[in-house]
Amino acid sequence: MHDHFKAPASWRIALPHSAAAVPVARALVRTALADLEHTADGDTAELLTAELVANAIEHTSGGTPIELVVELMPTGCQVEVHDPDPAPPAALTRPVVEPPDPWQEHGRGLLLIRALSSSCGHRPTGSGKAVWFRLPAVPAPRRPTE
Repeated sequence: MHDHFKAPASWRIALPHSAAAVPVARALVRTALADLEHTADGDTAELLTAELVANAIEHTSGGTPIELVVELMPTGCQVEVHDPDPAPPAALTRPVVEPPDPWQEHGRGLLLIRALSSSCGHRPTGSGKAVWFRLPAVPAPRRPTE
């Protein structure tokens, strides 16, 4: 094993099925990405995580917590949100027929995820589904030398 290779790290946390989960999820992603030398764009990761969590809360029945999984790899990061509803989020993978109405409050989150992630999708789990996105690693900004 080479010294310069960092093994993947992952975080898994259950979140309440409420709007309070969104800032908690953002904070976890920010913390997970903070210490890495080559990491994904933290602002984008936070934004897309907030969209996934908000979507899971809005479109699934309450009572069952949702789960956030953040996986860090040398090539970037993957964020998954697990929820109890097995129905796939259609807007995540179906072709975009027409752009969303800019005056509508809903319907843009999954399009944002499609536009800003390197890849995204969903898969069935034993208790529902997982919706995920990946962001590529970007070099850490160099600190100016004095």
